[in-house]
Amino acid sequence: MRDHSHPLKHSIRGGIRTFLLALLLTIGFAVVEAIAGGWAHSLTLLGDAGHMATDGVALGIALLAAWIALRPASERHTYGFGRMEVMAALVNTLLMLAIAAVIVAEAVVRFRHPPVVHARVVMLIGTLGLIINIVIYKVLQHGGNSLNMRAALLHVMGDMLGSLAALVAGVVIYFTDWYPIDPLLSLFIAVLILISGLRLLRDASRVLLEGVPLGLDLAKIGLSMAGVDGVRSVHDLHIWSLSSDEISLSAHIVIDEMGAWQPVLHRLQEHLHSTYGIEHATLQPEPTVLARIPVESLGRRT
Repeated sequence: MRDHSHPLKHSIRGGIRTFLLALLLTIGFAVVEAIAGGWAHSLTLLGDAGHMATDGVALGIALLAAWIALRPASERHTYGFGRMEVMAALVNTLLMLAIAAVIVAEAVVRFRHPPVVHARVVMLIGTLGLIINIVIYKVLQHGGNSLNMRAALLHVMGDMLGSLAALVAGVVIYFTDWYPIDPLLSLFIAVLILISGLRLLRDASRVLLEGVPLGLDLAKIGLSMAGVDGVRSVHDLHIWSLSSDEISLSAHIVIDEMGAWQPVLHRLQEHLHSTYGIEHATLQPEPTVLARIPVESLGRRT
């Protein structure tokens, strides 16, 4: 019997180290900006420090969820706590969508009443922010591809784009004094964040609602299972995600002889693992003489 928890837990542990390093970099830079902003009486610096602190909270949520996900299964939570990462991704995605809404509202106000922007300060902050956010993004990229990690990357991507936009806006304002460039770029960033956030929200909702994971075709998998030697047909097939990295499957398998079930089971498990990456499969055998094969069976041999 395979131990399905080890690869997932190894991935989560790697994610915890990555989240921790990214969190330290984010909070560290926020503290530096806050101190510099207070010393220079710069609202721009203090505002960006607040934005970075918000992302620090998001990374803290992701870190806590990854830590909880390492807890073993119990009598009350028999599948473990892997979905805590998905729930954290959902919370962080909603938080990012709220930030995008605030950016849009602020951009509308600035279009109506463009403030005087200190171009040199904006360029300096944009450059420093871009460098630190690129470092954080690169760090997080090595932490896997879970929904929790993708949500954290979405926050950092928003900061990265914001810093890049600040740098571009500062350059344009410095040479042309065209202040509307600042809210215009903000709206563009908000739209990018909105698109990415909605996609991530869709993926997280699919996991929580136990939908068939993206990229998998229920009917196709059922037919391929029916093609395994010794299988007569497949019905009551269900495929869902336990977490963003672990897929589960259950099905009723109609076979000719119950005595041949063990080798058939082994072949099915190997087929699901090698072809679709499905490690956790619960398969119930049914002899042909007793099985009531429904018309909508996903596969049947004649």
